[in-house]
Amino acid sequence: MKNLLPAVALLWVFPHLATAQVAILHIQVIEGEGAINMPGSRVAHPLTVEITDETGKPVEGAAVSFHLPEDGPGGTFSNGLRTDVVLTDARGRASLRTLLVNRAPGRLPIRVVASKEQARAGMVSFQYIAEPKSAAVTEAASKGTPSVSHGKLKWVVLAVLAAGGGIAAGTLAARKSGNAAAAAVTTVPVTTAPSAPAGINIGNPTITVGHP
Repeated sequence: MKNLLPAVALLWVFPHLATAQVAILHIQVIEGEGAINMPGSRVAHPLTVEITDETGKPVEGAAVSFHLPEDGPGGTFSNGLRTDVVLTDARGRASLRTLLVNRAPGRLPIRVVASKEQARAGMVSFQYIAEPKSAAVTEAASKGTPSVSHGKLKWVVLAVLAAGGGIAAGTLAARKSGNAAAAAVTTVPVTTAPSAPAGINIGNPTITVGHP
């Protein structure tokens, strides 16, 4: 009988070793990292995390808590609090779908803590709250290309006319500088000899001198 006790003890220990507690947890973000949310709205892309053990096997039934900051960009969950707890499914995944963000623009840190029996793990995921539309429009307008002043536009016109060789460029430049003398521009007409009609040949001229 005494010889059977060690064998019975081993039979009792091995099943319990096979069902040992989880020692290490790993958290991986599956969806929602870096998502941009509109101010005062519910999250468009829910944050989904996957919990695995040290062997990479999904951990079902792990408690995953999501924590929001108390000030700055943040929000509340459906329970009206800044903390919510979700249990992982058979794939080891938990999703945060009931977050209502506030109207403070900027980076929104979401602290994630997973626990299963004696094992715990934590990380921080980031989403963003966009600027209000009015602020975005104002910022875009301030960063836009400055308009051309009237003075610069006038000199652009003068440069174009000067490149074309027009006489009006000199007149406008004189008016710009206030020099009245330079404004008087005399145009000299240029007469060009008409070309001979096609098909007519002009021979040598003949001069006849008669009696006086």
